[in-house]
Amino acid sequence: MKKSLILLTVAFLGTLGLTSAQEQECRTNLSIYVEYVKTKNYDAAFEPWKQVYDNCPKMNWANYAYGERILKHKIKNSSGADKDGYVQDLIELYKGGLENFPNKTNLAKATINDILTKYDHKMVDTGAVYEGLKYAFDQDYINFKNPKALYLMFSSLVDEHKAGRKDLQEVFDVYDQVTTKIEEENNKLTATITKLLPKEEAGTLTSKEKRTLKAATVNSQSFGKISGSIDTKLGNLADCENLIPLYTKNFEAKKNDVKWVKGAVGRMFAKECTDDPLFIKLFEAQLALDPSAEAYMYGGSIKQKAGDSKGALADFNKAVELENDPIKKSNILYKIATIYRKGSKSTARSYAQKAINANPSNGKAYLLIASLYAGSANACGSTPFEKRAIYWKAADMARKAGRVDPSLSSRAKKSAASYSAKAPTKEMIFNSGMAGKSVTFKCWVGGSVKVPSL
Repeated sequence: MKKSLILLTVAFLGTLGLTSAQEQECRTNLSIYVEYVKTKNYDAAFEPWKQVYDNCPKMNWANYAYGERILKHKIKNSSGADKDGYVQDLIELYKGGLENFPNKTNLAKATINDILTKYDHKMVDTGAVYEGLKYAFDQDYINFKNPKALYLMFSSLVDEHKAGRKDLQEVFDVYDQVTTKIEEENNKLTATITKLLPKEEAGTLTSKEKRTLKAATVNSQSFGKISGSIDTKLGNLADCENLIPLYTKNFEAKKNDVKWVKGAVGRMFAKECTDDPLFIKLFEAQLALDPSAEAYMYGGSIKQKAGDSKGALADFNKAVELENDPIKKSNILYKIATIYRKGSKSTARSYAQKAINANPSNGKAYLLIASLYAGSANACGSTPFEKRAIYWKAADMARKAGRVDPSLSSRAKKSAASYSAKAPTKEMIFNSGMAGKSVTFKCWVGGSVKVPSL
């Protein structure tokens, strides 16, 4: 008995010694591969990293943060079975990071990394891409911010629908969810940009603020790109010829579902399906279920089309009055401005400016004002030079749109370039003798613009 106890004690101490030795080896290799990674010598870092990762997976988050860099390098610089092995290691690494360091990562990020890796290496079909990303989106909505993943989730769903495996209604539901998420994330970014732009113009940004502004601008541009891609992917699936039969079929069953009704009304309004009797039925259902700001905005649109300008204006103002959220209020004011653009340009600008006042980051409102100016060239001058000078004012407005909301930067640059090309040429400026002077607009636009110096 005594002998057995002694033997057990010796064995236990031996195990402790082995564990201690293994831990020390891991610490040594950890220091080695961290230094190699810092100098981007990923090939030299691989073996010591692998030793630590395999034997001491919970030792340090560097196993996963630096391990990702190492494995991506190995994948990029290998082929065949070796490459396949590294890809599988990377997939396992994402899973292990979530299991061993849940405070350093999250479900959304781990799942996105896993799915995107499989997608990039053609290891997963569209159904699995959609189901995997949608699960992470639903379970960890707050952290699901990757633009590529948002697009891929929606794109794979559309492909599944076209293959007959998903209903059109699900496509619309997820479209609403994804576009709402993009808008939420971009609103956060543009709020940061709006706060920092005055300091940039004054030249008082700190180094940290410069990095923050640059990152917010780049990320906003990324959301702008995928937003356009998502609309392109949706394509004609959301045209009136598809929407009307779908909503007609589901109306009786869904007319008391406020979320469904609001989505249907909003989509038909956006696609200008408002002349169909179904739109009136849906609008009346929304008004009964949720007499919100949006409902009154739609009501105003209906009245305006019917020639009831006074009733339309009352509904529009009621919509603005009911909405307390500044961003939502701004969006409503912008929509009202777009409704007036074909009738009264000055009224449209007034609402667009109110939209900017409510949310200085509303770049769409700046673009709308720019187009209103450009569309008034023939009415805002007595000479060809004066008429074309309005395009300078339009171009300036378009550029402002891209500055306050970089997600619109591509569209804003194209608009500004188009307007600038229509403005007076250098030859016209020289011949007019107006270089450095101002042109005053006596039409509804008002104000003036300074002619560029030669």
